[in-house]
Amino acid sequence: MTPHFADLTTIRVGGAIAAFSEPTSRVGFIEAVEDADSAGLPLCVIGGGSNILASDDDFKGVVVRDGRRDINVLDQAAPREGDDLSVHVNAVAGANWDDFVDFSVRMGLQGVEGLSGVPGTVGASVVQNIGAYGQEVGSSVDSVEVWDRAEKKTSTLSAEQMRFGYRTSALKSSMYSAPGVPADTFFPTPRYVVLSVTFVLQHRAQGEVRFAQLAHALDIEVGQSMAVQLIRQAVLKVRADKAMLEDPSRYSNEWMAGTKQGIASTAVSSSADYDRWSCGSFFVNPIVAQTIADTLPQDAPRFAATAADGTAAVKTSAAWLIDHAGFHKGYPLANKPNSAAALSTKHTLALTNRGQARACDVVSLAHTLQNGVDSAFGITLVPEPVFVGMER
Repeated sequence: MTPHFADLTTIRVGGAIAAFSEPTSRVGFIEAVEDADSAGLPLCVIGGGSNILASDDDFKGVVVRDGRRDINVLDQAAPREGDDLSVHVNAVAGANWDDFVDFSVRMGLQGVEGLSGVPGTVGASVVQNIGAYGQEVGSSVDSVEVWDRAEKKTSTLSAEQMRFGYRTSALKSSMYSAPGVPADTFFPTPRYVVLSVTFVLQHRAQGEVRFAQLAHALDIEVGQSMAVQLIRQAVLKVRADKAMLEDPSRYSNEWMAGTKQGIASTAVSSSADYDRWSCGSFFVNPIVAQTIADTLPQDAPRFAATAADGTAAVKTSAAWLIDHAGFHKGYPLANKPNSAAALSTKHTLALTNRGQARACDVVSLAHTLQNGVDSAFGITLVPEPVFVGMER
C-alpha cells in the first residue's frame, strides 16, 4: 500500500503514488534517491508537503521522504570566546522545521524565531529560502550538505554557494529554466538533494523585531528587542489568526504520524480547518522594474528590492494585487458559492481546498487570479508551490 499525494500535502490534493520510501538513515536516503535516478524513474523528494501541488493523476515514479529527525548543537562542548555568541546547530533534512525553531528557542538561540510556524522540513527550508516577519532562513545558514544527483557524490555548499535570494536558492534554480518554467532534467526535485543543514545562530535572550505587524502584536516599536520566546509566541499567534499554520488534523493520517514532535496521531482532533488546507502563500510577491511600480495605485505596497539581474527594483504585495483586482477573502472558484476551491476567508494569498477540491480546481482558481491581476495591473503572478505532474 502506498499513499496519495493528498495524504502527504498540506493542501490535501493529488493522485496515487506508485512507489513511496521513507529511509531512516543517511545512507538509505541517498540510496533511495540514487536508485530512482539509476532506474530513470520520475523522482519527487518531499518534505512536509507544504509547497507541493500534485496532479490528480497517478504519479508513476518514486516519492522519497527523509525519515530522520536529528537536531544537534555542534558547539556545546566548546566555550564561547570573547564577544562571539555564535552557536552552530546541525539538523537533518527530514527534521520538521518548526520543531527546529522550537528547539533553537528553547536552547536560548536567536536567529530563526521569526520563522516559527512555517510548515515543512529543514531540507525544504533552504531550497525555498523561506522567510517571514523580518527573517529569511538563508541569513542563518552556515553550510548545506547535499547529494549531487549529476555527479553522484555528496558535497557541502557554503551559504555563498547556495546563492540565496528572495524565495530562491541555487537548489531551486536547478529546477527551473526560467521563473515558473520547469527544467528538462531536474524537476520536481533539484539537482542537489539536501542531506543536512548547519545553521549559525546567536546565543542571545532577545531578538530585534523588524516587522511592523509583529511589533504591533507585541505592543512595541519596530527595531525594539524582545525575548526570543515571546517573539515566537507572537509569530505563532499572528500566523494562526491568518490561518497560515498547518491544520494539525493532518497528523491523524497514518502517513503523517511521527513526522512532527509533540503530536500523537491518536490525540489529534479529526475536525478540519479548511482555511489551513493550503500551500501557504500561493504566489511570490512580484519584483518589478521601477517603471512598472510607477503605474500602480499610490497606495500599493512598495519595497526596495533587487531584480534577478542585480539591478534595483521594487517588490510589491501579491496579496494586495489579488485583493485590489477584485478577488477578496473567501473568493470561490468560478465565483460559485460552496466551491471546492476558494481563497482563504482570512488571507488572499492562500488558495484553499474546501474539503473536496482536486488539483485541477486549485489550478483553475490560480489562473483566474493570475488573469485578473494581469488585466488590472499588467503584472504576472508566479506560483510559489512546485507543480508535480501538471503545468502551471
